[in-house]
Amino acid sequence: MATYEYRCQQDGSFDTTLPIGTAGTAARCPRCGGPAARVFSAPRLTRTPAPLRHAIDRAERSAEAPDVVTRVPGRHPVRRSSNPAHARLPRW
Repeated sequence: MATYEYRCQQDGSFDTTLPIGTAGTAARCPRCGGPAARVFSAPRLTRTPAPLRHAIDRAERSAEAPDVVTRVPGRHPVRRSSNPAHARLPRW
């Protein structure tokens, strides 16, 4: 679905959501029922949040040239639970 903008001479601009490619050059105004001409405006693009954009860029770069690991990452300290049921869980 796409959002199309129309402008009525009497009531001003309004938006209509229609399947892509089905919008005509004119439509009926929902307020007054008069003819409204289609307005060709800039697409409504949203801005991607910076952390998401960086993650997407990093994923795209790694597809072409993966990062090379030169050493084994440091181990995290092992936390032991005092719950006896946890002792039966597998350890890494």
